[in-house]
Formats: sequence, structure tokens, C-alpha cells
Amino acid sequence: MTAKGKDATEEITEMARGARVVLWDFDGPICGLFAGHSAQVVADGLVKWLEGRGLHGLVTENERDSLDPQVLLRAVGRRHPGSDLVAELEERLTKEELRATSTAMPTAFADILVQTWRARGARMAVTTDNSPRVVRAYLDDRGLTSCFAPHIYGRTRDLHHLKPDPHCLRRALSAMGTAPGEALMIGDSPTDLQAAERAGVPFLGYARNDEKTKLLTEAGAGHVVGSLQPLLMMLRN
Repeated sequence: MTAKGKDATEEITEMARGARVVLWDFDGPICGLFAGHSAQVVADGLVKWLEGRGLHGLVTENERDSLDPQVLLRAVGRRHPGSDLVAELEERLTKEELRATSTAMPTAFADILVQTWRARGARMAVTTDNSPRVVRAYLDDRGLTSCFAPHIYGRTRDLHHLKPDPHCLRRALSAMGTAPGEALMIGDSPTDLQAAERAGVPFLGYARNDEKTKLLTEAGAGHVVGSLQPLLMMLRN
């Protein structure tokens, strides 16, 4: 945890036990989506597809070098909002994400934490920049769909609604009839934090490594956990 000592533990415990609704980011807190299907390979494939259409100059060198398919999609979406090109690129990314679900790595303790939290009466929702089709496919495979359905809010072709825009969080809160202060978001990126802040939702960071921890803390996250096990123990105790 980024904040040390008993007070930090008590604050996180209070956040966890007081949440009527838990809003989960998907890739990171629930699973490592591209654990066996490299995001870099996917991004490279999207770049080559653009180049094949004579659109090499549509993304900058830095955007290509990011090797992040979400960065590429956002870049094209900014330059051609609402276009058929964006729709086709988004669909190509969705198909690659669907392929990735078969080799995705479940985040340690995520499955049992979701089930335990649900059993204690909290409701679960996914609020993600990944395709909702991908989330459903993964949850179906893990037997977790009933813990979340129908509250899965993901990427649409309106790319301006991607985080840090709080659109998917607000959709979840509205559908579940929950005030922002009665929810908790678990995310692993600064854009998750920013979306939660804009929606007025308390935020708990999850960071699988030191780099992720640094990014979240520098963005202003008050609490970051490196494992979901402490949350599980808090709920069980």
C-alpha cells in the first residue's frame, strides 16, 4: 500500500466494507488480458493495417512506438471521430481482444474477491475501455458473469467517452441507482483515477509492479495495493 500503517489499513477497510457498488476496471484488476497474446503484437498489426490502407502518417512516431493498441485507437479516433475508419479499427481491436481472452491471466485473488464481496451484499460492475464483448467472454469462461451481469460498461465507437471521461462509471451508477459516494472503483491506471475523480467515486489503485505504483501515486492516488489478498482478508475478517 502506498500509505503506511494502521490508519491506511483502516481507511481501505472502511472503503471496502462501505461500498454498496464496486466498479472494476477489467484489464489489470480482474485479469492480465494480453498475458499470452502480446499487446505489442496487436498494436503492430494495427499499424500495419493502417499502412496497408495508405494511412502511415495518420499516427505519429511516438504513438506507433507506444506499442499500445489503445493509444493507436484513441489517436485515430481524435483525427477521424465517428468515421467508418474508426469503426473498422475498433472492430479489429475487439477481435484481437477476444482472441486474447483464451490466454488471459486471472489476477491473483480477483475471482474469489469478487465472489466474496458479492456474497457480502455489494453489487459488482465492470467499467472499462475494453470491449464489453470481451469482458463477457472472459467472465463467462471464469464462471463470474452472474456476479456482474448485466452491469458491464465498456468501449463504444464513441471514443471520446473513453477514460478519463467518466462516461462508463456514470452509466453504471445510474443503472444501479447508486450515489457516487456509495461506490468504490478499483483501477490500475491514472486514467481510471481521473475518471473516478470526475465521477466523484472513491478510488483504490491496484498495481502489479513498481512502475504501475509510481504512475498511480504520481497521479495522486491515495491508496494503492500490490495484491488483492489484503482486501479479501479484510472482507473475510
